[in-house]
Amino acid sequence: MNASPIAWLTWSADAFARAAREGKPVLLSITAAWCRACREMDRVTYADPRIAALVDARFVPVRVDTDHRPDINERYNVGGWPTTAFLTPEGDLIGGGTFMTVERMPGILMRVAEAFTSRAQEIVAARASAGPPERLDGEAAVDPGALIASIFASYDEEFGGFGVEPKFPHTAALHLAIALYRDSGDDRWRGIVERTLDAMADGGLWDGDGGGFHRYAASRDWQLPHDGKLLDTNALLLRAYAEAAAVFQRESDRARCAAIARFITSRLRAEGGGYFGSDADRILYADANGAAAGALLAAGAVLGDRLLIQEALTSFERVVLACYKPGAGVAHYFDDAPRVRGLLADQVSTIVALLDAHDITGGEPYVMMAEEIGHFLVRELWDDRGGFFDRAAAPDDIGLLRTRRKPFVANAEAALACARLDQAGHAFDFGPHAAGALAVAAREAPAQGPLAAHYVLAARHVHRR
Repeated sequence: MNASPIAWLTWSADAFARAAREGKPVLLSITAAWCRACREMDRVTYADPRIAALVDARFVPVRVDTDHRPDINERYNVGGWPTTAFLTPEGDLIGGGTFMTVERMPGILMRVAEAFTSRAQEIVAARASAGPPERLDGEAAVDPGALIASIFASYDEEFGGFGVEPKFPHTAALHLAIALYRDSGDDRWRGIVERTLDAMADGGLWDGDGGGFHRYAASRDWQLPHDGKLLDTNALLLRAYAEAAAVFQRESDRARCAAIARFITSRLRAEGGGYFGSDADRILYADANGAAAGALLAAGAVLGDRLLIQEALTSFERVVLACYKPGAGVAHYFDDAPRVRGLLADQVSTIVALLDAHDITGGEPYVMMAEEIGHFLVRELWDDRGGFFDRAAAPDDIGLLRTRRKPFVANAEAALACARLDQAGHAFDFGPHAAGALAVAAREAPAQGPLAAHYVLAARHVHRR
């Protein structure tokens, strides 16, 4: 994607040290391989000689791929991709936006550069005055009925799915609707699932030519799809179609399972096993491959396809062996080497997939590996005040990375993973960590809309331990 004349640096202590030494702000560009607007900004805005000269003279330019560094994206993304952010040499955020045209960019660069000194001092002072986070104990009281009502309040009766536009697949809400149907037999829940699955598959979200689901649709009726087809999107949808096929026994859901599995195992498969992050990215990501392994195992089970199950196991084992290091957990991605260790999502996704593999095969080594990663999870990411941090601390952390966060979805998923580890029946008690992560998620659940389904699904599992 780096077609511009700007000499982008990677995120590093050296880049920020250079900014401090030269007395310049940092221009942070966050992009993605699958992002059309990112490519366009490179082609037009950053390729302009005036802009390149301004950046070279007044800024230290740093580029981050959102898929390589989700922890940086989580802290500095200011509304989408591309993100165009301006930071102090200490890594504090001055301001920013998303796509910037060639006409607007020179004026923005000049204003930021000229205001840098006084504004930077204000930001550093504000950060220094911030106190430690308040300790919160115990799980917040959540009304299950009210929370479920809030999750499905945005269900689109006409076109399926949740919300208006842009329309993203919310697969956790679909899994919850299936669970509620199994509890009650109420056809309302079945209708929500089937209407949504049919609308996504029959609308523009599914690529009828090349296969695979796009990341989202720009219109309420699932048309105008985003051009990226990501592994994690397709893995999550495959798992939803697989569970629906198992429960509702519709042939259409079985056929869609087979089609999504073909896309993943043919279009995204790396030589030697494992699956690339998208149709535009040739890198193996641990979290997305964990999701893909679990989904392919579920699809193989519902389709009675032993070859698909073996393919899922072989590919997943290749990624785990490439990314795992004893005592250091799972690295986020592998290109020519494992990179970026200590992210919560990678540990949780890998644990869940290992337990899925054990459930399918009965293989004890899968549980043993899951427990070892679970020990790393508790040792490096657990907060004694409750819940899991999103990343392990590092001595050279810069700016907003110095403050670790406890993301809602990741803690709900971690609660579920710890509950499953605890139920595996070995010596270490993961139960308190399941309860603690769930308590953190509970405080945010009422404000999460359809995403609150992650909490409800985790709570159902944790409380029946």
